[in-house]
Formats: sequence, C-alpha cells, structure tokens
Amino acid sequence: MSDDAPLKEYVTECPRCQQKVTATVEAYNEFSPDHDFEFRRYLIAECRLCFQALLLEEVQDSRKYRRELECVWPTPPRALAEAIPEVLRREHFEARTCFKSKAYTATVVMVRRTLEGVCTQHGISKKPLYKAFEEMESVGLIEGRLLEWAQELRVLGNEGAHFTGKPVTRQDASDAIALAEALLDYLYVFNDQFSKFKERRKEAAEMAKKAAQDAASEKASSGNGASQG
Repeated sequence: MSDDAPLKEYVTECPRCQQKVTATVEAYNEFSPDHDFEFRRYLIAECRLCFQALLLEEVQDSRKYRRELECVWPTPPRALAEAIPEVLRREHFEARTCFKSKAYTATVVMVRRTLEGVCTQHGISKKPLYKAFEEMESVGLIEGRLLEWAQELRVLGNEGAHFTGKPVTRQDASDAIALAEALLDYLYVFNDQFSKFKERRKEAAEMAKKAAQDAASEKASSGNGASQG
C-alpha cells in the first residue's frame, strides 16, 4: 500500500460535461494486485463544473503519480461502429464536439446535417427533409417509432438553424445526440446484424431439412434392400 495520500484535485474527462474538468477527491481506496511496487487506487471525486460523482482510476507504477486520471464511471461516450459510413461518423463527431463546447444550438444543427447525410447515403433525395423521411419509411428503411424520432430531430434542428429567440437546452441537445446515435445504429448495425441472423437461421433450417430428407431416403433404400433380400 502507498504511504502517500492522493492529491486533493485531479484533471479528468467528465462524461456529463464531455470535457476535461477539475475533480475534487472525496474518498479513495487502493490495493496491490501483484506486488507492493505496483498497485491501483480508486478515487471517488466530484466534478467542479456539474457536481457529477466520478470514479477515477490511478495505476501507480513504482509510486509515480499523475495529475490527470481516467474516469471509469460514468462511462464515457462510446465510439460509433465502423459499419456506419465515415462521413456520417464525422458529422456526428462534430455534433459531439459542439456539445462539449456547450454550443447546444450548433449541436442540433449538426445532428440535422447527420440526418440529411443518412438520407443521401440511402439514395433518398426528396425535399424537404420530412418528405425524405416519409420515403425512407415507405421503402422499409425505418419504421413508425424511428420515423417519429427522425421527424422530432428534424424539427429541433430547424429551430436551431433559424433565429426564434428560444435557446436550445442542454437536455434537448443531449437527447438529440443520443437519438441520432440510436438511428445510426439501427440503420447500419442492427439491420445488418438482423439480416445476417435471419440468413443463418434460414441456412440452418435448410441444412436440417436436407439432412432429414437424406436420412429418410437412406432409410427407404435400406428397407427396399431388406425386402428384396
């Protein structure tokens, strides 16, 4: 165990603020997984900006300390799947960057751009955007609830793109990012995964049917041979 107490404050990435912040340590615990010269320390800290409770991890090697630690809870935003086209991942990354900078109006505008990119990537060119979403539903790309999500994000993006005197809230911007991610996952990850699942099930059923037919044919041939003998 270490004889040195942790620092009172550390720099970390707050998942809620989505930026680097100073976190104040409230409590900590440490243990040695292998030997006395290498051990881990877990610290319960509080973000100085949003007051979110954070769990920080410090891996101490030969008692070398760092002022910047990794936050292990809450978990940071996940990376988008590689199956999602790079051009859409880039648009969404810019939306996240705007959110981290507290530019919430710009966030929802970038989410709307991402949705426009989704339509373009699927060969949907109808204008305005709500017509494009309706066409996506008509050809089976999205279903009722997803269409509702997309239309609400479109409306929010319109509010951000035009001056109304009404600010876009942090919660609306956060929800827009989360719903856009869900839409991207559905279109590029889960749809493909479900198609592959159905194909595997179909192939397995066909193989089982063929095996049963072969077994029945072999049994019939054996029966005929026995009766002739």
